Amino acid sequence: MINTEKKIESPRYLQEFLDSLWLESGLSKNTVEAYQRDLIAFATWLAKLETNLSSATRQDILKYQSERIRNGSKVRSDARLLSSLRRFYRYLCREELRESDPTVQIESPRIGRSLPTSLTEQEVEDLLVQPDTVQALGLRDRTMLEVLYATGLRVSELIALKIEQVNMRQGLVRCVGKGNKERLVPLGEIALDWLQDYLIEGRPAILNGQLSDDLFPTNRGKGMTRQAFWYLIKRYAKQAMIEKDLSPHTLRHAFATHLLNHGADLRVVQLLLGHSDLSTTQIYTHVAKERLKSLHTEHHPRG
Repeated sequence: MINTEKKIESPRYLQEFLDSLWLESGLSKNTVEAYQRDLIAFATWLAKLETNLSSATRQDILKYQSERIRNGSKVRSDARLLSSLRRFYRYLCREELRESDPTVQIESPRIGRSLPTSLTEQEVEDLLVQPDTVQALGLRDRTMLEVLYATGLRVSELIALKIEQVNMRQGLVRCVGKGNKERLVPLGEIALDWLQDYLIEGRPAILNGQLSDDLFPTNRGKGMTRQAFWYLIKRYAKQAMIEKDLSPHTLRHAFATHLLNHGADLRVVQLLLGHSDLSTTQIYTHVAKERLKSLHTEHHPRG
């Protein structure tokens, strides 16, 4: 059950809906909390009209959307709101808490397909060499970056890794992705070498006698947070003079793009990334094509 500060008293059916998302859908904590924020914001707006979530009409939703647009809301935010409302009102209808779904005849806003920011192979190399590997923490950071680029893991998957999830003999890492789905991903020789050095020299020095099953602990013996690792990436990117607008997924994007640039099959990349739908992976074909176009323009005499 999620506990966050609410502007209005949360009705019981709303909390039951949120609990059902945890139990039935396998959604991440961040996704469920986003649903909660959307629904509570809408409920707060409805309260000003002296109505509530269970009684809201199609017109109420359209008016709320219009007000948000006037206040500068983004298309992705509006699309997520409608997704939250759709799922919520389907739940109410299924539980016979209302007769009709007010979202049925409301169209989702169209979202342009933006290409993820990636790094060139040289930029990746420049980033990887930034940590001071003479220091135990620097050796840990270098190993984390190497593993991230070698496997395409999500940052959340990387920081959650436990010692027992790495098979050094077979060169594989077993990670748990979205929806608690497990997948095996090869580490590659270079990442495996760094990982071996880190496990022998870096990790024991960081723990200094503390017990932890986290693969990449902090010097307090606890697992690293997503925010802390993101701070490290930004710091090393600044040192490498990389001026692109990076995200926590930048090395994941680079992993997929560089594989495709070197001829990897799209379905293999899909499996490595842990995408359930091939269409999610296909965006990287667009990135690869853009890369080929830029290379042609730059190097062909008639480009």
